[in-house]
Amino acid sequence: MSHQLRSVELYLVRLPLIRPFTTSSHTKDHLDHILIRAQDATGAEGWGECASAADPYYCSETTESSWHILRDFLIPHLLGVTWDHPDEAARTWQAVRGNNFAKAGLEIACWDLYTRSGGEALAHALGGTRKEIHSGVSLGIEPTVEGILEQVARFVDQGYRRIKMKIGPGRDLAYLRAVRERWPDVLLMADANSAYSLDNPDHLSTLRALDDLNLMMIEQPLADDDIIDHARLQAELATPICLDESIHTVHDARKALDLQSCRIINIKVSRLGGLSEARRVHDLCQRRDVPVWCGGMHEFGVGRAANVAISSLPGFTLPGDISGSDRAYREDIVDPPIRAHRGAIDVPWERPGLGFDANLERIQARCVRQLLLEAERSTVSAA
Repeated sequence: MSHQLRSVELYLVRLPLIRPFTTSSHTKDHLDHILIRAQDATGAEGWGECASAADPYYCSETTESSWHILRDFLIPHLLGVTWDHPDEAARTWQAVRGNNFAKAGLEIACWDLYTRSGGEALAHALGGTRKEIHSGVSLGIEPTVEGILEQVARFVDQGYRRIKMKIGPGRDLAYLRAVRERWPDVLLMADANSAYSLDNPDHLSTLRALDDLNLMMIEQPLADDDIIDHARLQAELATPICLDESIHTVHDARKALDLQSCRIINIKVSRLGGLSEARRVHDLCQRRDVPVWCGGMHEFGVGRAANVAISSLPGFTLPGDISGSDRAYREDIVDPPIRAHRGAIDVPWERPGLGFDANLERIQARCVRQLLLEAERSTVSAA
């Protein structure tokens, strides 16, 4: 079935977090994400989410830069173009470099429209096989050791399968040791968000000491644009290194694996520019017997649903960051709500598209900016 978008609407939506979230670089108490509603000439629609942060700490993209790229480049290239598959839609913006978060949001909307109109679950269209996905939680840095122990206890009691703790220099070993002593068998990992450097002897000593804590992995300890020093560090550590910020394409993943810079890869749909590239990284890692898991950006329900779908692929053997939306938000913007039950989330195989419906009333109630872009009467065909 061919599609031709006649309109795309952008909604800049703000949701407050239930609890402030602190990483090695900043603290946030709310998130502004861009929701994307695409409608084709038949009236069929699909929803996507651009989950870029409002600040440039995780990566160089921000909410404002993504809005600009979507409004002025990606959407104008796609409107009025005839395409049969989301990969054809994505080729209309192949001349645009970078800006993967913006690309991912629009591509998710195309995948949702494509599978909804075809009556197919997105997980099935991507090649998924799992009926449920195992869910972990990502916990921010707490002011005290007692604070992180309280948070871990809460989510262990709820049955979450893996605990990820954000760390930074001075807020690492004591926190992780306390958790490991209390829960010797829990699946535990540390995420540094590029906070350490091999040039600092204290940093290197700390990273080496993490080997004693039986961690699943250490995520992105060094610079976001580095895979050479990660290879040096991985050669010294028994604990697997997982790369996140360093992997933007399947080619980045191949190079990192060739250099032995990591033993695990975090697949984030947003960071990779969409579901198709995420699947390519999954396929590469599966061929090389490298475990992967799905990372998150505290997505609202639309982006979280896309993460659930991609995590149904067989190579996602480790619990990811996809917790129930009620962990982050008092009220989400999709129906039914995405919930975890004893550390697992059901994949919506019986519902087409993302499997969760955007609630326009709640979206508009939380919307701080809105834009409608419509196709001109003349149309072109996809290359």
